[in-house]
Amino acid sequence: MSRETAARGRRPKRGRTRQALMDAALDLVAKKAPFSSLSLREVTKRAGVVPTAFYRHFPDMSALGLTLLDESFRTLRQMMREVRQHELPNERMIRGSMETFFTYVRNNRTHFLFVSKELYGGSATMRQAIRREIRLFVSELAMDMARFPFLTQVSAQDLQMMASLVVNGVVALTQEMLELDEDDEAGQHEMLIVAEKQVRLIYFGVAQWRSDSDQPAEPLGLERVPPGAE
Repeated sequence: MSRETAARGRRPKRGRTRQALMDAALDLVAKKAPFSSLSLREVTKRAGVVPTAFYRHFPDMSALGLTLLDESFRTLRQMMREVRQHELPNERMIRGSMETFFTYVRNNRTHFLFVSKELYGGSATMRQAIRREIRLFVSELAMDMARFPFLTQVSAQDLQMMASLVVNGVVALTQEMLELDEDDEAGQHEMLIVAEKQVRLIYFGVAQWRSDSDQPAEPLGLERVPPGAE
């Protein structure tokens, strides 16, 4: 049973109609067009409720979409914060972060299909909301990076740039992962390995970056996990 299915089963009765509307929208997006092309009647029919019931939970379709977006990102943000909270960016932490992220994507595939379609083909409102979420990930990662001793020579602006490289790379790979068949475990594992390598390259490369100089700095002490110690 996926995390999505288990969560649905635990919903109290008063929230079942609201959740049914959200699930119906996600199912329709996963099987056909972007959310922005769905009608209220399509969603209510799929959910098995009358159209008037929709307005007891959402003022309009845009509100439903923004609620789905918030649900898609909220838990993920907390999970990623917990992974990064205590460790320096060594290879084990990077692998753990990528595994946590891609496991969450697999367990919440319909949510990420929704986000992916809206990012590239949705309404202006949804695109802007998704980009705000991505910028939030970038800002939080940049703040985490600022506390690492080997990055004290890097300006806040450059930390934002580095964090953006990490997040945008993972977003692009997530898009590729969603295009794979759900049962393609080998392909999904390959995406995980590529993401880990890209993030590792960025982290281990920034140790030689200095914001106040065009010359590469001396290598700094980035903690590494010796081969075979994982």
